[in-house]
Amino acid sequence: MTSSPTVQLNHTVVHATNRQRSAEFLAGVLGLEVGAPFGPFLPVDLGNGVTLDFYDSRYEPIQSQHYAFLVPDDAFDGMIARLEELGVTYYANPNHTDPGRTNNLFGGRGAYFADPDGHNMEIMTRPYVRP
Repeated sequence: MTSSPTVQLNHTVVHATNRQRSAEFLAGVLGLEVGAPFGPFLPVDLGNGVTLDFYDSRYEPIQSQHYAFLVPDDAFDGMIARLEELGVTYYANPNHTDPGRTNNLFGGRGAYFADPDGHNMEIMTRPYVRP
């Protein structure tokens, strides 16, 4: 096998019925800022060089996607508090069957919640351990 170049995710499109509402929601929960519009996209820059580009898909059905965010442990409680302030239920599992609870997977903490369009968002303080 030959050595391959380093490949990194640069950006991804998040389809929304209202890009402003969805971008502001997620940025608010994560403690980030919404950037200036870039063409049809409204960006939220993450700390690792990846941008979420929110896109209005008003005339197409939104397919629910899963987005997982590795967050600092000392920011996790603030994110949970912002979800509670917004009246957004969070869950310990991806199936949303354990409301108001967080998990402790891989020695960290995590939670799942839905954004305004039903995307399954996850915040976690430790990355998944893979074999």
